[in-house]
Amino acid sequence: MIKFNSSSEPTIGVEIELQLVDNKDLNLNNISKKVLAEVKKEFSDNIKCELIESMIEINTNICSNTEEVEKDIKKTLTYLSEILKDYKTEINCTSLHPFAIGKKQIITENLRYKRIMKDLQMVGKRFISQGLHIHIGINDPEDAIKVNNALRIYLPLLLALTTSSPFFEGEDTGLHSYRTKLFEALPLAGMPDYLTNWNHFEKLTEQLEGAGIIRSVKDLWWDVRPHPGFGTVEIRVCDIPTTFKEIIAIVALIQALVVTLINKEPYPDTHIQILQSNKWQAARYGLEGVHVDPINFQKISIKKAIENLFLLVQPTMSSLGSEKYLDNLEEILNSSTGSTTQRKLYNKSKDFKNVIRALIEQFYQ
Repeated sequence: MIKFNSSSEPTIGVEIELQLVDNKDLNLNNISKKVLAEVKKEFSDNIKCELIESMIEINTNICSNTEEVEKDIKKTLTYLSEILKDYKTEINCTSLHPFAIGKKQIITENLRYKRIMKDLQMVGKRFISQGLHIHIGINDPEDAIKVNNALRIYLPLLLALTTSSPFFEGEDTGLHSYRTKLFEALPLAGMPDYLTNWNHFEKLTEQLEGAGIIRSVKDLWWDVRPHPGFGTVEIRVCDIPTTFKEIIAIVALIQALVVTLINKEPYPDTHIQILQSNKWQAARYGLEGVHVDPINFQKISIKKAIENLFLLVQPTMSSLGSEKYLDNLEEILNSSTGSTTQRKLYNKSKDFKNVIRALIEQFYQ
């Protein structure tokens, strides 16, 4: 039996994986071990190690609404930035550093990460990406499964709204989210299958553990997954938006979407090939991609599908008090995501360092 620690309200928890970049050369800086040694106890649950020493993860406390998330993240980022000044290091918020080399990164002294990297080999050395993970509290485990199933349809749209990883090791990949393709190289990553009910999830997890394929639910690197320990559904598909206001707007959107789906009838099983095609369109073309409705097979633009998503969640955002964030979401849709911004900056200067400097300067705008 896997106990689901129910959340009575649609609480929010956010995890952001951050790049640590040197002020001078703007390359990734392997200093997280030193930084973490300076973190006060007050922030020990909010600032943690990640897979490589040039990354650091920040976590919010359990928040009841988007405004709390906004204050929580800003407080932690401000504190972390003060520590980083002593190391002449800045935080960069994209899902791939544009020119850092994977094999030059140092693996964190963490037994789980060491085990994972030993297994992944070359795949792991190339996996130097960062993501945005959002947990939304769910009261009932069956609702967690219902929402997990329904969210699969919307994952490509959430990805399209957040793409920020067009470059890898000094090359333009041609994709808006190359992080997505790096992540899919990992075992048990990507779009999850349809789950019949909570018992189905329990049995699947127990079978995978019994076969030695995973050690815990944490090894299910799905784009969305139930998280029994937290009593949440965890959305993991997103790249990291390159501005603070966009991060917060995406959090508001996802909370409203989860609450909306809880109150709707269960979605039918949908063909995973359609879902994977939609996800490819988002990763490859971003907001300019094509979306096929997996229920009626109607083909529309990703932008139109996102407009429909905004209409779907607007009443819930109003009831949650987060409708004001719709303006920021509309701004993303009508202008561009971080991937397009980075390409424009690079095409202007032909210098990745200028790209990173500009992103850091624009983060709080």
